Amino acid sequence: MRHVTPHVAALAASFADAGHEFYLVGGSVRDALMGRLGSDLDFTTSARPEQIEALMRKVTSVVWDVGRAYGTVAGQISEDDGSSWLVEVTTFRADSYETDSRKPAVVFGDHLGGDLLRRDFTVNAMALSMAGDDADAGLLDPFGGLADLELRLLRTPAAPELSFSDDPLRMMRAARFVSQLGFQPDPDAVRAMTQMASRLEIVSAERIRDELSKLLLGPHPREGLDLLVGTGIADIVLPELPALRMERDEHNHHKDVYEHSLTVLEQAIGLERARGHEPDIVLRLASLLHDIGKPATRRFEPGGKVSFHHHDVVGAKMAANRMRALKFSTEQTKAVAKLIDLHLRFHGYGDQDWTDSAVRRYVRDAGDQLERLHILTRSDCTTRNAAKANKLRAAYEQLEWRIDELAAQEELDAMRPDLDGNQIMETLGIGPGRDVGDAYQYLLERRIDDGPLGEESARDVLLEWWRARNSAPTSSGENPPPTTEEE
Repeated sequence: MRHVTPHVAALAASFADAGHEFYLVGGSVRDALMGRLGSDLDFTTSARPEQIEALMRKVTSVVWDVGRAYGTVAGQISEDDGSSWLVEVTTFRADSYETDSRKPAVVFGDHLGGDLLRRDFTVNAMALSMAGDDADAGLLDPFGGLADLELRLLRTPAAPELSFSDDPLRMMRAARFVSQLGFQPDPDAVRAMTQMASRLEIVSAERIRDELSKLLLGPHPREGLDLLVGTGIADIVLPELPALRMERDEHNHHKDVYEHSLTVLEQAIGLERARGHEPDIVLRLASLLHDIGKPATRRFEPGGKVSFHHHDVVGAKMAANRMRALKFSTEQTKAVAKLIDLHLRFHGYGDQDWTDSAVRRYVRDAGDQLERLHILTRSDCTTRNAAKANKLRAAYEQLEWRIDELAAQEELDAMRPDLDGNQIMETLGIGPGRDVGDAYQYLLERRIDDGPLGEESARDVLLEWWRARNSAPTSSGENPPPTTEEE
């Protein structure tokens, strides 16, 4: 660390010269030992926040207050080779939750041992001394974190009941590390998580959302989600997920919806990577939740069959409600709900060929979610019947080919009527009002059904529609007067 980051070493020296302890801690040490140290470095120190800021300003002018009440000051340190480090320095802490508190009570500590004891897992409770001479530097591992790291084991420094009581979010963090790092919690931790799952009710929705998002964006989310469901934590933070574990009907006419949903998520992640996309929380949430409407819509039909009519519509509403409760952004919530609402649209066309009109309507309804809908729909095929799977795959490939073909001809991305609002008003001799919107929508439908008309033909079509509209009898038997600007 001293050779690779000379300016960080200078920062450590400034703390040592001022008589303060200074250690690299937590995930930074863990990642360094795993050979994956990033550009974010976390340190802890005996100095108080105001002293931290003053000492950091001796090394860099880019310093800001992350949360003085929490004892954390951050800075950006640039090296001569062009590399830079985001550094966060925090006073020794000994936080804990009160019985009914939604936020931890921050207590500054006086020594490193207490700070490491309050950390979530032993693999994050190691420290590397940075202050003093090279001879004084070394790995401090009072709780056996290095051995647990080699075993890929999640074990708490203190008793798990005490650790999870101090900060219940650590139970979700265990599932997140299962997903991110491929680690597994030890039996005592799993037992405590199962017994204390309800403790998460005091944690803010925002913190739960952030841990759930990190879990879903990891490379192994299935294992992390299984841990949440198996311990009962999902019943608190995402109850729609364990609800998918419906009893199989006696004739086995429907799949295990829970396992199906996890498989769809895994397949979506595979396609996400294959198609060159970064990990996408909207796609992964939509994949996981696409069938959450099934428990509420399950019906046993004559002959022993099982149906889930309108589970797409019901599921979209349920997903939106859950995401709002977890404080996801409005944009993310709308996108996930839209994908769930549309995830069966492809199957509605059955075996028939895709007409130009059907392709345009599919693209129009998907809007800016088209690529995600491609991935979700492809991933939703989990049948073990190879012939059926190949048929579905070929059908969707044909659809994507038809979309690309029409897009090249018609600019499907920006599908609009051949006339804009001003041209509609000019053609019909009317001013702004509902009639303009109705005319716009009519021309858009014609555009979807028939393709581009061109301005001249579009004017003829519009005038024909307008005459028919105004000649239709009203409830009183009289023709309605045209809406004019003067009126």
